Amino acid sequence: MRPKKNLIRRPFFFLIAAMVVFPDIVSAIQIHDIAEGIYVHQLAHLFFMISMGFFIHWLRRRKLVKETGWRYIQYMAFFFILWNIDVFFLHLLDEQLGVIQANLVDLTHIRIQAVNGMRVLEILYYLARLDYLFCVPALFFLNLGLSHLVAENHSRFKASGLPASDFLASGLSVSGLSGKEAS
Repeated sequence: MRPKKNLIRRPFFFLIAAMVVFPDIVSAIQIHDIAEGIYVHQLAHLFFMISMGFFIHWLRRRKLVKETGWRYIQYMAFFFILWNIDVFFLHLLDEQLGVIQANLVDLTHIRIQAVNGMRVLEILYYLARLDYLFCVPALFFLNLGLSHLVAENHSRFKASGLPASDFLASGLSVSGLSGKEAS
């Protein structure tokens, strides 16, 4: 029987190998050629943004943000809201309204031009292209929050003195909420 580690490692190895051998398949840029694609994409940004707002409200209403892990996850949701506002505005400018044209000059330079010549719009577009300044902190806070919650759950498990099966059957989980209370 094969160890579980090999079953997990093997797909990742093939994925990485495919990225190296067939790099044209892997793309970090999503282009929306037809109108329906960008509308659905923009609606997804709005849905994600609203969902993160409700998530923050839920965390605060249950007073979970008093705990460090959940507080970090709240920060994650806030940064994802900022990221969604940013990329929504970015898609609106260049793909829906068409008021910005960004052309590749060479490998290290792009030319950003507003159709109406407004320099302020060009600067706003450039700043909006720095959306990773919101997305990376969101992922950082997600990692930090989950790490704190796992560590807290692990310490509660050790303090309980119960065998793992009894601990899970007791209904205790992260933050002491049972499945019934968490929903």
